[in-house]
Amino acid sequence: MTPQDFLRSISPGEKQPEHLGLDQFLSISEAKVNSVTALEDLDPESVFYQLGAGGLISFSDYIFLLTVLSTSRRHFQIAFKMFDLNGDGNVDAEEFDRVTELMKQHSSTGARHRDHGNTGSSYKGVCSGLKTYFFGDDLQGNLTVDRFLEFQSSLQTEILALEFRRNDTNNSGRLAEKEFADLLIAYAGFQPNKRAKMLRRVRKAFDEETSPGVGLTDYLNFYQVLYSINEIDTALQFYHIAGAPIERHTMKHVAKTVAHVELSDHLVDVVFTLFDTDGDGKLSNKEFVSVMKQRAMRGLEKPKDMGISRIFSCAIKCANDCKPAIMGGVKKTE
Repeated sequence: MTPQDFLRSISPGEKQPEHLGLDQFLSISEAKVNSVTALEDLDPESVFYQLGAGGLISFSDYIFLLTVLSTSRRHFQIAFKMFDLNGDGNVDAEEFDRVTELMKQHSSTGARHRDHGNTGSSYKGVCSGLKTYFFGDDLQGNLTVDRFLEFQSSLQTEILALEFRRNDTNNSGRLAEKEFADLLIAYAGFQPNKRAKMLRRVRKAFDEETSPGVGLTDYLNFYQVLYSINEIDTALQFYHIAGAPIERHTMKHVAKTVAHVELSDHLVDVVFTLFDTDGDGKLSNKEFVSVMKQRAMRGLEKPKDMGISRIFSCAIKCANDCKPAIMGGVKKTE
């Protein structure tokens, strides 16, 4: 699949275009794959371009990228430390396979395809393009958790930029406020009546002809806040415990303090119009945070899959499975 296919696959209600002939298949050699995907017009700086294969995403890539999107930074940090056997802050290609296998088991998407029963395809390990990207052509390099987290951030940013451009139908560089609001609650699972009522408030408050809309920078800034939503949830709870309401200036202050992002007044106005059901200028922390957590993870994870006990149990199991091989390697060296 192409990057646009990937985006459609994780967007609720999006269907593949009918004119693409998706029921037809063409076998091509690896040497010719770049010429086939040249129509995608990928920027050389694109994450998908740098992974090789001309930007085409294999099934193995697909599961891996979904896992990257649906796993928090903190969980990746823990997984890397579990397999950093010598404590130097790096993992090699073999250890990285174990990290990714652990995170796939932790991910609901990866767990569904763990036994390949749903698709008949195997995704064990990481494809050669990804390994070359992280470890070099000879696979002898090392990967730090910081560099991997940079990759995660770049992937998230590129997906968001693709999403923004796809919805910027006028090529104006801006989204209408209603369009932005629609994307914001896409994964909330609201009943149609409630969803329509929320979007109607935004449409009435912001005229498409005269309102400034939401630019790409504001769009990316807000999602930078969402990727820190667990920490922001904690900060907002402190405000709630102290008896302080969640108002516009509260959201801006928390976003700047926790996520180090400056949200524009207009963007905050749009968010409050969407979620402020009674018009008192205050937000319900519980519903807002719940919806934003779903949006940050794009609905790829269920709450029960995020338990820290599960990741530790998976890590212990993987470590035990790898112990004989590690011990065998030591013995052979001696």
